[in-house]
Amino acid sequence: MTGILPDSEIEGLIATGAIRLDAPAAPGQVQPASLDLRLGRVAYRVRASFLPGPDHDVAEKLERLALHRFDLREGAVLETGCVYIVPLMEALALPADLTASANPKSSTGRLDVFTRLIVDRARAFDQVPAGYSGPLYLEISPRTFPVLVRPGTRLSQIRFRRGAAVLDDAALLALHAEATLASGTPGFSNGLAVSIDLQGDATGLVGYRAKRHTGVIDLDRTGGYDAEEFWEPLRRRGPAELVLDPDQFYILVSAEAVHVPPGHAAEMVPFDPLMGEFRVHYAGFFDPGFGHDPAGGRGSRAVLEVRSHEVPFILEHGQTIARLVYERLAAPPSRLYGAGLGSHYQAQGLKLSKHFRAPAG
Repeated sequence: MTGILPDSEIEGLIATGAIRLDAPAAPGQVQPASLDLRLGRVAYRVRASFLPGPDHDVAEKLERLALHRFDLREGAVLETGCVYIVPLMEALALPADLTASANPKSSTGRLDVFTRLIVDRARAFDQVPAGYSGPLYLEISPRTFPVLVRPGTRLSQIRFRRGAAVLDDAALLALHAEATLASGTPGFSNGLAVSIDLQGDATGLVGYRAKRHTGVIDLDRTGGYDAEEFWEPLRRRGPAELVLDPDQFYILVSAEAVHVPPGHAAEMVPFDPLMGEFRVHYAGFFDPGFGHDPAGGRGSRAVLEVRSHEVPFILEHGQTIARLVYERLAAPPSRLYGAGLGSHYQAQGLKLSKHFRAPAG
């Protein structure tokens, strides 16, 4: 069957050695349609981001570009503005009919930690070619907050794919008629259009802007920090619009409640990079069952991680900012997002990452 591999097939890849683990799989590491990737024991600070290209392994590039190597076993702080490469605990020996792609985890994106997967002889980030056999590396660059990591910290996730199973707009319309992919009157243009909510809640809260020069965030510590120490709440004053300041990081939310039905997975991608001077940082994977009513997800909205570029830019309520691309699963998952998995973002509205005890303001 073509499509995204569900949890049972990912477990099968582990059992057959197509996914090789340096340590036994951690609880919850296999998600309904993806596998969390874990940091290994060492990290390298490098002069600059790089791709190895078709003639080199990552290890060869590290010999030339690494500034220093350090141990993560006692925990280590990754500083903002620096680039690090960390070998992962997982490696691959994929069969010839499987490819893979990676994306930051939701909590990683909401902290503005920039991550990209790199494989040997790669021409592109976050992409694993069919039949790849070799190690996996993660490029990490904290943009706003310094972060504490250690072996086993999960910043990224990987999906495995057999063939092509992207739904075109006609198929999305049919699926929406059957399963309601979004509230309101959704638009479809190479995916489900996702727009921004700048009306706010009953108090006028529309989002959060990250503070500068904060303390360190331990990425393995859930609910350990006061949001007010790291975030400034943003409230609507007058028109439903927001001026994005250059090089500031924002947490915003979609106007639509979105739904990923069982048997499908989705990925958030830019709507059109030519439409404005901003970037949606998007931790892009949405698992099957996100926003699914029987899995406790009624009303789930997409949280958007947004950074402006060189000039101020005005976002207006209802402006399209991203799109969700849907794909079929190769087989039904054994579990859905939110159903017994301890999922942090099911039935969410505007929500900061799991590291904070309470919303600001």
